Amino acid sequence: MEYPPRKIAIAIDLSDESAHAVRWAVQNYLRPSDHVIILHVRPTSLLYGADWGAWESTDAAKAADREIKEHVEEEFDALTLAKARELAEPLKAAGIPFRVHIVKDHDMKERLCLEVERLGVSACIMGSRGFGAHGRTRKSRLGSVSDYCVHHCDCPVVVVRMHEEKPFFHPPLTAMAS
Repeated sequence: MEYPPRKIAIAIDLSDESAHAVRWAVQNYLRPSDHVIILHVRPTSLLYGADWGAWESTDAAKAADREIKEHVEEEFDALTLAKARELAEPLKAAGIPFRVHIVKDHDMKERLCLEVERLGVSACIMGSRGFGAHGRTRKSRLGSVSDYCVHHCDCPVVVVRMHEEKPFFHPPLTAMAS
């Protein structure tokens, strides 16, 4: 049976959990006819609303500072793209077509949902670090990215949890007493 192609986003944050989500998607969800978008929202380097106070600077110092910032941005963009391509290796190995889509924003949660809608994907797959509202402890951080996306994206969101490695143990089989 041949399935129609789907457009699937895999949201990554360059973490081990993201790498696990990509591997999981290849093994359990994706079809060879799917078109995959590796989606990454890179945080902006600007601090919005920060007040650094009065600071006198010459035009030469401002230009040098701007050049340094641009160089650092270019280096970080190249590093981000290289890491995203590295995470996409399981897709390449499986022969599943993909492209990398990187955007910059200061609000990753909201931007992910906006990009998912703008790109018109059928589903979005993402990893989870377990820090959300229902995380490991009551003191864990509230408002995880995956939790936000589950509630705000306009398509189904598959959250792939990376389980800690535990030894697999089967209790011995015992005869039941009559």
